[in-house]
Amino acid sequence: MTATIADTIYQHLSQQIITGDLLAGEKLRQDHIARSFDTSHVPVREALLRLEAHGLAKSEPRRGMRVTALDPAEVREVIEMRVALETLALQHSAQNMTPAALKLADEARLACDRADSMPLWEARNRIFHRAILTPCGMARLLHTIDDLHIASARHLFAHWRPKWVQRVDTDHAAIVQALKTKDAAAATSILVRHIRRAN
Repeated sequence: MTATIADTIYQHLSQQIITGDLLAGEKLRQDHIARSFDTSHVPVREALLRLEAHGLAKSEPRRGMRVTALDPAEVREVIEMRVALETLALQHSAQNMTPAALKLADEARLACDRADSMPLWEARNRIFHRAILTPCGMARLLHTIDDLHIASARHLFAHWRPKWVQRVDTDHAAIVQALKTKDAAAATSILVRHIRRAN
């Protein structure tokens, strides 16, 4: 599937909001964005609506579209939803895990450990979680989890960026090991601890 200009704008702005380069309350001006991407207002509007759908921006009467503030209550809700939905996906994944899918998960885990900056680690961390969950074969569930990861990533950057250090993620290794031995209970138990600890 080819990325559209709206996709490109959305990816660029969402990454800036997630990493904190665009601050809460900052105005997202359609004309400025359109100029910087050398495009019309149509794809910009589409990208802004997607940011709003993901809770990263909010349209305010007479104030335009602005970056939303991080809400502690929403952060707690995202954690609880991730725990519930990722464990559901992992239980189904564990039953469908092929040797090829396990190899992908292991490669994603190692790539995550090698990341030398927080933005790179965060992107690879999402790839790892996607790799262990994709075999569940539930497209709608996976799409919802992807959305939760966007909300979760913003919180991670706000709280962990100043103290982030490159490290080997022992939870990731333990999850892959449990999946290799088809121990779904152990894999899900480690995942719950992992999600709660990361946040």
